[in-house]
Amino acid sequence: MLQYIIKRLLLAIPVVFVISFIVFYIIQLPPGDYVSSYSAKMSASGDILTQAEMDEMRTTLGLDRPVYEQYYIWMKKIFVHGDLGFSFNYNKPVLDIVKQYMGLTLVVSLVTMVFHYIVAIPIGIYTAVKQYSAGDYFFSGVSFIGMATPNFLLAIILMFLSYKLFGDPLLGLFSPEYVNAPWSMAKLTDLAQHMVIPVIVIGLAGTADLIRIMRGQMLDELNKPNVVTARAKGLSEMRILFKYPTRAALNPIVSTFGWSLSSIFTGSTITAIVLNLPIQGPIMHNALLGQDMYLAGSWLLFMALLTVLGTLISDILLAWLDPKIRTEFRGS
Repeated sequence: MLQYIIKRLLLAIPVVFVISFIVFYIIQLPPGDYVSSYSAKMSASGDILTQAEMDEMRTTLGLDRPVYEQYYIWMKKIFVHGDLGFSFNYNKPVLDIVKQYMGLTLVVSLVTMVFHYIVAIPIGIYTAVKQYSAGDYFFSGVSFIGMATPNFLLAIILMFLSYKLFGDPLLGLFSPEYVNAPWSMAKLTDLAQHMVIPVIVIGLAGTADLIRIMRGQMLDELNKPNVVTARAKGLSEMRILFKYPTRAALNPIVSTFGWSLSSIFTGSTITAIVLNLPIQGPIMHNALLGQDMYLAGSWLLFMALLTVLGTLISDILLAWLDPKIRTEFRGS
C-alpha cells in the first residue's frame, strides 16, 4: 500500500507540471495581455497610454518574453523562493492575496463537502430501502429540482426569503460590524449564520447528484446473492444493510471525492459573486478578466493539486472499502 502511494505521488509530479503549463498557456491565449487591459481601463477614465509607455510597461513586467520563458521564471521562483509571482491587478505579491482569501475559501469548501456526503448518503440509503414510498418520491423530487435549479437563482431566492423572514439577506460571510473585528465566539457564530445560504446553494446540486448515485447503487446491491444468503442465515436487516449493500454502494461515491474536492472549490464563483463572498471565486474571475496571469495561474495550479490529492485519497478509501482493490494494491 505504501509503495503504491509513493508511486502515485511520483506520477503526480509530472502531471501537475503539465497541467500548470497548459493552464499558464491558455490564460494568455485571449488577444492582448494585462497591459492591454490596463490601457483600456485608463482610456475609459480619460488617461491614454502611448505605445512607448505600453512597451516599457511590458518590459518591466516581463510580458515581452515568450510564454515558455515566463513559465520557467514563474516555476523557478516558486521552487527556489516560494514566490508565486506578482499580481498586476492588486499590485502586491500573489502569496499575500492567497493568504488573505485561502482560509475562508477552505472553510466554505470543506463545510460544503461535509454537507454533501452527510446529507446525500443517508438519504440515498433511505430512498433505496423505501423504494416508491412517499419519502422516496419527495427526496427524488427535491434531487431533480436541486440538479435543475441554477445556483445563482437559488442564491437570490434564499436571500429574498432570509430578508423577508429575518430582515437580513445574509450577504457576505460576516455582518458589517464583524468584518474587521478580531476573532471571538460572537464572530464565529456570525460566520456560521452567514454560511448557511452559501453551503446550501453551492452544495445542493452536487448533493442531489450523489443522492441519485447512492440510490441507484443501493438498489443494485439490495438483492444480490450475498444479501439473500445473509438474510437466510438470520442476520438482522440493519446489520445486513450496512455490512453488504451500503459498503459496496459507497465505492462510486468515494470515487467522486477526487473531482468533488476541486469542483466545490471552483464551483462557487457565480454564487460567490451573487452573495458577495470574500473567497477565491471573485478573485479568480477578476484575475482572468484582467489577464492577471500569475494570480490566475496560482489559483488554477492549486486546484490541479487538489484534484491530484483528491484522486489519491479516493484510491486509498476505495482500498479500505473493497478487499479486491486492497489485493491489487499489495500486488502493485
